[in-house]
Amino acid sequence: MPDLSVIVNGLKLPNPFVIGSGPPGTNANVIGKAFDEGWGAVISKTVSLDASKVINVQPRYARLRASDRGIIGWQNIELISDRPFDTWIDEFKRVKDKYPERILIASVMEELRKDAWVEIIERCQETGVDAFELNFSCPHGLPERKMGSAMGEDPEILKEVCAWVNAVATVPVWAKMTPNVTHIVDPARAALAADCEGVSAINTILCVMGIDLDTLRPQPTVEGYSEPGGYSCRAIRPIALRMVMELAQLIRADFPDRTLSGIGGIEDGDDAAMFLLVGAHTVQVCTGVMIHGYGMINTLRDGLTAFMAKHNFATIDDFRGHSLQYFTTHADLVARQAKARADAKAKREDMIQEDSEWSGDKFVEQSDKLVSE
Repeated sequence: MPDLSVIVNGLKLPNPFVIGSGPPGTNANVIGKAFDEGWGAVISKTVSLDASKVINVQPRYARLRASDRGIIGWQNIELISDRPFDTWIDEFKRVKDKYPERILIASVMEELRKDAWVEIIERCQETGVDAFELNFSCPHGLPERKMGSAMGEDPEILKEVCAWVNAVATVPVWAKMTPNVTHIVDPARAALAADCEGVSAINTILCVMGIDLDTLRPQPTVEGYSEPGGYSCRAIRPIALRMVMELAQLIRADFPDRTLSGIGGIEDGDDAAMFLLVGAHTVQVCTGVMIHGYGMINTLRDGLTAFMAKHNFATIDDFRGHSLQYFTTHADLVARQAKARADAKAKREDMIQEDSEWSGDKFVEQSDKLVSE
């Protein structure tokens, strides 16, 4: 039977499926639920030193449905955790006491102040968390504090912050990338150059879900008004795959000892297999859990196991990044097709097409070329 376990930055996970930062990791109770169900690791909802400025609104989600009413797109205008930092410190300790062998990753976000980043890293790692994910990618909320994607869109600032963190972190650090940039490789390169052990991608894409054609108000509507929010779910998977592929190429070329966590519209084992094939070491699921529940881990594991068995892959390393070799440039595609057509034409021209072409001198050779192998 295929082995789903992975080792990432020295961390042993029973499978590559990770709860992505957000509501599914919003407190110790739900983190424990995820571990009990069998998820490979859990990333907490993003925490900050001062949660008093974090005020969520209701409603804060909007959904895009296909013609069969299935959900294919999801928008949120949810902020990071509104729970006090001291509460999180207590709960991180409680979770690690109860699940010492499981992988708990703290997602953290702070303002552009070295002392704040140093404090949050040092205090969190004292609780025993296994790694950090730096949230440089939340696309909405707290822009006045220059947090989230407001920081992650600038490679120089991101590099400086990652250097602050890695100077004091004693556990692996991942930087979570925003897709709301022209070239996602640029901030990722900055994070890896500042000694982050890995990157995660992608966070949600800034969007406007739609307009209610009865009220003429944007969705989700809060007291008649709204704001652009983060777009997730299956509809973003093609974009996420492209960006993960680009990051995998960067890592393979320039940072071969670093890792990549793929995110974006993963809801079954085949979805996960695609991210692993383009170079991801783990895959994260957040919106999918909000739609299907924590039990979807069984669908993910069964689906990935079936894929691996079909291709006789014993471990994930047997196929991770396999599909990267098939990405190239348009110019190369043109050249490859021209050669293939020329080879096919030459092959046809070298075969007997009409009876008049038979030659007594090359009769055996011409006969051999007409034999189906």
